[in-house]
Amino acid sequence: MAIFDTLGKYRNTGLLILRLGLGAMMMFHGFPKIMGGPDKWAGLGGSMSVIGINFIPAFWGFMAAIAEGLGGFLLLLGLFFRPVNMLLVFTMIIAALVHINKGEGIMGASHAIELGIVFFGLIFIGPGKYSVDKK
Repeated sequence: MAIFDTLGKYRNTGLLILRLGLGAMMMFHGFPKIMGGPDKWAGLGGSMSVIGINFIPAFWGFMAAIAEGLGGFLLLLGLFFRPVNMLLVFTMIIAALVHINKGEGIMGASHAIELGIVFFGLIFIGPGKYSVDKK
């Protein structure tokens, strides 16, 4: 259909919408974790035990909080786009493994898996022309 053929011209607009929406939601999830402080970070960082990393959990938790909060902001801007998406993919892998290890199965881990797939795809697609990286 002709209407769908013309939508291809708006690829960069679609990428902007994805970046704004995903970035805002990751900030929404990440900033409370950043503000939670060392106790919150240690609890969050304890999740790394699913891959056998049991040392300095507060550091790992802080890094996860930064990946979500600051990473979401950078995603929104389209700044350091590919490295940010790589960090977010890793964060979503750990989140999915935590849900699975809690016995929640694929359904419990599905949100993290879905976001991880989107962030992984965005690594290849790039931020689009309406981004700081492209300016």
